[in-house]
Amino acid sequence: LGALDAPVSGGVGGASAGTLTFMVGGDATAFDKVKPLFDVMGQKAVHCGKAGAGQAAKICNNMILGATMIATCEAFALADKLGLDRARMFDVVSTSSGYSWSMNAYCPAPGVGPRSPADNGYKPGFAAELMLKDLRLSQQAAEAVDADTPMGQLATALYARFVEDEDGKGKDFSAMLPRFEARHRKG
Repeated sequence: LGALDAPVSGGVGGASAGTLTFMVGGDATAFDKVKPLFDVMGQKAVHCGKAGAGQAAKICNNMILGATMIATCEAFALADKLGLDRARMFDVVSTSSGYSWSMNAYCPAPGVGPRSPADNGYKPGFAAELMLKDLRLSQQAAEAVDADTPMGQLATALYARFVEDEDGKGKDFSAMLPRFEARHRKG
């Protein structure tokens, strides 16, 4: 029948809730045969193309996720320094043009928005070191196909610093918020 690659999006919470998205690469006939199994385990399964396409979709998705989480954390840290109330900031951004999954479903500010790892001391739902792994994979892929990904490169560098040189290892990838809160413009 053939093998399929089927990375997921949704993390530990998605696995527990049965809301994972499967990004599947491989033979279409094999995908059609096993799709009922994916439907039991998650909310969506997308056949992305030939073998390896599931992994390609995953690293592209996580490159977006890494960059949007950094931007969300930076915005909250800036809002704090500007004296904005976090709950009001969330209310504005979550219904405005700054809307994103990082803000609306996985808000990095504790006590704001739906429950997230921020409300549990940044205990990992998706560990920062796993985000770094996926970001590095995205940059290896970008280099292999000569794709210009400056935001992906910057996100990779910031997560590398956070995980390898700071205190990000063992924390959720949204723990970038306390990192930015503690930093100043030059530093």
